[in-house]
Order: sequence, then C-alpha cells, then structure tokens
Amino acid sequence: MKKLFSIVCLLIIGNLSMAQSLKSYNEAVEKWHHDRIEDLKKPNGWLNLEGLFWLHTGVNSFGKAEGSDCYYTNSIFPNHLGDFIYEGDSIVWVNAIPNGALVDNILLPLGKKQLVFKEEEGRDFAASLIFDQFRWVIIKREDKIGVRFRNLNAETLVNFKGIERFPVDAKWRIKAVLNPPVQNSIMITNIIGQTSPQKSAGILAFTLKGKQYSLDVIDEGGPKYFITFADETSGITTYGAGRFIEIAKPDANGNTEIDFNLAYNPPCAFTAFATCPLPPAQNRLTFSIPAGEKKFGHH
Repeated sequence: MKKLFSIVCLLIIGNLSMAQSLKSYNEAVEKWHHDRIEDLKKPNGWLNLEGLFWLHTGVNSFGKAEGSDCYYTNSIFPNHLGDFIYEGDSIVWVNAIPNGALVDNILLPLGKKQLVFKEEEGRDFAASLIFDQFRWVIIKREDKIGVRFRNLNAETLVNFKGIERFPVDAKWRIKAVLNPPVQNSIMITNIIGQTSPQKSAGILAFTLKGKQYSLDVIDEGGPKYFITFADETSGITTYGAGRFIEIAKPDANGNTEIDFNLAYNPPCAFTAFATCPLPPAQNRLTFSIPAGEKKFGHH
C-alpha cells in the first residue's frame, strides 16, 4: 500500500511539473509575441512605411507635385521638399524650402548640399532625415539605391489591430540538429527579383511524425540564425510568400531546436515598401505547419 501511495504521489508530482512547464512555455511564447507587436509599432518598425523610392543617377526631386521623381501624396507634405543628387557611390540631399528637412537632427540652410549616403567598406554610411512627422533613410539593395520613407502617423500603424495566430501547441517545438553547410553560401531571391548569396550557417535536420526534414539556415551575423520557409499553409492561412523563423545557435554537438510557434510574417506582409527574401526551393516544406502567425493584409 505504501509503495502504491508513493507511485501515485510521483505521478501527481510529475503531472504538476509538466503542467507548470507547459504554462511557463505558453507564457514565454505570449511574451515573445507581445514584444514582436511592440517592435512592429516602433518608429523604426514596419507598420509606418509609406514609400520606397528607387533613385536614378542625377537629380531626383521629392514632393507631392505631379511629375516628382520621388512622388509622395500627403496633404501636409510640400510640393517640392528637396532633391536627392545621386552621383557615383554617394547621395546628397538639398532642401528646396526654408525650414525643410533635418539631417541627423540638424536643419540645413536652404540650398546647402549635405551628404546623406555613401558606400563604404564593411558598412555603408546613411544619415537619418526628418520633416514634420516623416522620417526617411537611404538604403541599398544590390545594384539599387532608394529611399525608405516613413510616416509616424500612417494609417497602417494607427489602424493596426494585431496579428492573428494559431493556438500555441508545444508539439511544434521540435528538437533539431544543425549540420555543417555543404556550401559557404545560399542563393536567396528577394521579392523584387534580385538574387544574391547569403552566408550559410548549415542545414537544420529535424524529425516530425517519423519523417526527416531539413531547412537551409542563414547566418546574418546576429545572436541567432535565420530561416525563411514556406509550407502547405502558405497562401491559404499564412502569408503566401512564406514566413521567417529564428533558431538559437547550436551547442558543440550541433543540437538546437526549431519552434514553429515563433514563425512570423515577413515585412512584406505589412507593407508594399519592403524587399523581403523568399524561401529557396529546398525550404518549401511539403506539409502544413498550423503554428505561428497567420496571414495579414493583402500584400
């Protein structure tokens, strides 16, 4: 009888421990999602983008006047705020009105030219520009240079109500092994059709329902590794161009995990003014993953 009582106690303690562990896990996922939403809503988040203007060599006019090279319509925006001058590997900004744009929080005198972008070894220089509620910066994507433009009062931000998700399910938290890369780089195509090599972190192998699968992993130089993938839900209940996920760097034996409850939409799900990477063919899984974020909007 005493032995049976001990077994029952162990089972109860074990069940309580499992329940507590599951509760802690669910709370961790909820916190991750809360932080994710807050990041999207920040001034440098993805919800306030209202323009992506690709520049041509020479003078690029910027304003709401029809025929502007960088044409942006907003009632409080000037007809001609200024010009971007694209020469060589540099972009210069010139205000066309008094009290025009600030460059790195400094107001430029009317007509004064100021360097705002220059290609440099290792990391490009790019200044921050501000006018009223608007923010912009120069970005480079392969052979294209453009203006990433934000409105801090954008309707897409003001009207944002959150992102639908699948219910959290611990079965989608899967042990995995990161094997060494076969090649040093992975060819990745972005949503505007550019293809470029990205540093390979290796090939992630995992097992689900007795079957083995793998995903190519990208090393972006951050604290975690990055994966862009698609599955059988893509274009139906999740974003058609795939989703993103990050994994912890593995231990000395290559052990890590992939948690599809943390799969999230790329920026292009929220705005037409982003240049997102697409999943390579080998990262298009042939089964459904009803976990993580569902599709958002119409981009």
